[in-house]
Amino acid sequence: MVTGTSLSSVFPLGSRLNERGRLEVGGCDMIELAREYGTPAYVVAEDDLRTRARAFVQAGRDAGHGDFHVVFASKAFPCTAVLELFAQEGLWCDVASGGELYLALNAGFPAERIVLHGNAKSEAELRMALRLRVGLIAVDNFDEIERLARLTGADAGELQESGGPAKAQPVLIRVTPDVKGETHEKISTGQADSKFGFAMADAREAIARVQQVEGLSLQGLHAHIGSQLLELEPFRRAATQLAELGEFPVLDLGGGLGVQYTSEQPAPPSTEEYVSAIVQATAAHRTHPGRLMIEPGRALSANACVTLYTVESVKSNVSCWVAVDGGMSDNLRPMLYGAPYEAHVADRFDGTTSCVLAGKHCESGDVIVAEALLEDPRPGDVIVTPATGAYGYSMASNYNGVPRAPVIFCRDGDARVVVRRESFEDLNARDVV
Repeated sequence: MVTGTSLSSVFPLGSRLNERGRLEVGGCDMIELAREYGTPAYVVAEDDLRTRARAFVQAGRDAGHGDFHVVFASKAFPCTAVLELFAQEGLWCDVASGGELYLALNAGFPAERIVLHGNAKSEAELRMALRLRVGLIAVDNFDEIERLARLTGADAGELQESGGPAKAQPVLIRVTPDVKGETHEKISTGQADSKFGFAMADAREAIARVQQVEGLSLQGLHAHIGSQLLELEPFRRAATQLAELGEFPVLDLGGGLGVQYTSEQPAPPSTEEYVSAIVQATAAHRTHPGRLMIEPGRALSANACVTLYTVESVKSNVSCWVAVDGGMSDNLRPMLYGAPYEAHVADRFDGTTSCVLAGKHCESGDVIVAEALLEDPRPGDVIVTPATGAYGYSMASNYNGVPRAPVIFCRDGDARVVVRRESFEDLNARDVV
């Protein structure tokens, strides 16, 4: 795991063990950070986010595609500061609700660089998207086509009065291409029996119906086959399947590139390999390059973040149980689908004691790392779990009345809070009195 002061790629870029043997992220000492800001805390290396965003954009250029766009899947880390950073880097933003759309706009994304997704978009969300004239709406089902036809038809005058589009709204048809990658069933979306999108057998009818709606402008097709994929072949198969439906100006192949959560896991394809494979796969089926879009989420943010905890107790029965001050309220993924993580004492990385790293919540399943190797863990120790920048913050809850953790950006040795820690008073904020 550790060679001198270097760390494995599961940690944010530039992370190291300093001369005192303590973990540094973004140039900040994690033990000092924990003392100043408390735990649990999400700690993000700001330069890591920027570097990964630029790598995706550059990979598209290097692959020779002149109309290539990177769309951040905001559900991975819907934090205003994260979204603002990606907006500054010229990325687009993928949103799946009115709330995510609101966040993206307030973070600085222009409406024309936003893609609205969702399998159950409400009329209010569609009205909001139409009023703003978002860049693209990914149409998911026949009911949505009918709703959009009504909203852009009979209700078009009302929309225009409120600032809505005078021109037809650009849309994509979301297709499930019956391509299944090797991933957990709960994050697999490309198989035929999926809650998302049109089956291949229905896609042609969906295309025809959208083309008949005067207020909609069909730009192309969208497919997202799943998340945490570590092989490229499923993406190639998805491109081949979509090609059977014809050639359109825009093709959006979604996201799904996996990341490394522990140093023992195999490394995923590089950004360059992933983008090159998609560009080549789509080019093989198109006479004109058109616009190509991808929607990475975790691949942009997961490894840019670590979560800090403080050990509250250590006890032994059959196992050695190390209990910390967070858990399923700040990282639900291990409990949802057995997502693996590793953990370390922030100033003692050569762990040899096999432990169960458990959370503080009243659930036996509240286990962050089932088989952690920690060096002589003691109450008061700062524990760090890397690769927590995707879906930890976005799935955070107040289970057991635990206030949600802050987000702290680190860069060049300076730390700043971009999301404050919740207080007990915040738990009452939505009560009616």
